[in-house]
Amino acid sequence: MNKSKSFFILAVLLFAAGFVKAQDKAEWKQMTEFHKVMSQTFHPLEEGNYQPIRERIGEMVEKATAWQVSVIPAGYSNVNGIKKNLKQLVKKSAALDRKIKSNCTDEAIKTDLTALHDIFHNIAGMCSDEH
Repeated sequence: MNKSKSFFILAVLLFAAGFVKAQDKAEWKQMTEFHKVMSQTFHPLEEGNYQPIRERIGEMVEKATAWQVSVIPAGYSNVNGIKKNLKQLVKKSAALDRKIKSNCTDEAIKTDLTALHDIFHNIAGMCSDEH
């Protein structure tokens, strides 16, 4: 086989391998939906605006629960770690919902939402190529 033919075959195989690798991890719709609510409530809180989380905590609990019961897409290796963290995400978001409904302080909201944000990033890290 001549060099140009070998090079072409190698290039095709590398391209195909890259395509397969890119397909290993499908988009996780429920993670994206939870992240949207988290970002639209956490970032305003960083600026001192607690209204979004006070108004949307119920939605956050719903999105966390939907994420927890969804099927983990193929390609994620740390399934047990993801499940454990999703369980905590649901438990702690429900606890924050109860606190907000009982008119807790802004400081309590900040502490709990920051913890939820950290849990979210733990899960996102487990779902990335780095883990």
